[in-house]
Amino acid sequence: MKKLFLLFTFLLIISCQNFGQLKLLSSLPETLNEVSGVEKINDSDLLWMLNDSGNEPIIYGVDTKGKIIREIIVEAKNKDWEDITSDSEGNLYIGDFGNNNNKRKDLKILKIKYQDLLTKDKVEVEKIRFSYPSQQKFPPKKKNRFFDAESMFYKNGFIYLFTKSRVKDKYGKTSLYKIPASKGNYVAEYISEYEFCNDLHCWITAAAISENGKKVALLNHQSVLVFTDFKDDDFFSGVVKEYSFDHVSQKEGVTFKNNNTLFITDEKAHLKGGNLYEFSIK
Repeated sequence: MKKLFLLFTFLLIISCQNFGQLKLLSSLPETLNEVSGVEKINDSDLLWMLNDSGNEPIIYGVDTKGKIIREIIVEAKNKDWEDITSDSEGNLYIGDFGNNNNKRKDLKILKIKYQDLLTKDKVEVEKIRFSYPSQQKFPPKKKNRFFDAESMFYKNGFIYLFTKSRVKDKYGKTSLYKIPASKGNYVAEYISEYEFCNDLHCWITAAAISENGKKVALLNHQSVLVFTDFKDDDFFSGVVKEYSFDHVSQKEGVTFKNNNTLFITDEKAHLKGGNLYEFSIK
């Protein structure tokens, strides 16, 4: 009887944990070994991807089998591209705001017009420059290095930015800011912050919002956090559910396929990753 009780307890604990199964769609080509962002534009079968710092300033239109269909040269330096998003008109936005040492003064978001995306192999960009309202030193002391970022999405005329902490024992802390999605030089508006764990795997590495605007996904190496029932644009004010993956890898790209399904990418590192996945959040 005791053994049966222990077995039942064990099964109950297992059933309460949400170990998500990533569905492997394809391996990505070597060209995208350092993929750091993925975005699905409405009414398009292509997924737009980019690599991070040290790579060519190129965005790639990729199908779900991992084949590169389009390559577009962007007339801007890839200082540290970290995420990619789009608006309802199909314009793309590249987040050039990677800031490992918290000392950059040239943070920017690059906007590519949808029509250029359709017709050109080399595109110009509009630059949305910004700074953080509370950063006074470049870099600040190590205990105050909360000004790196790898994650953003577009909503209703604004870019929403989620920071990545470089502070020991606070790696899971992320701050939410918003910036107008139009050419200019702005001080980002602070909204709120969230913290859920403290090891390196807790770094927030990508963000996305569902087409219906009711779900926000924040990615890290081991799970995805999905926020719902939030008030206005304080996405942290709602309910959060963590979906744990069945393996840890350098996951740095997320976008919604539909309101209940995500596309996720990871970098090729330590003989792991370099793949495109599908993941259900029903």
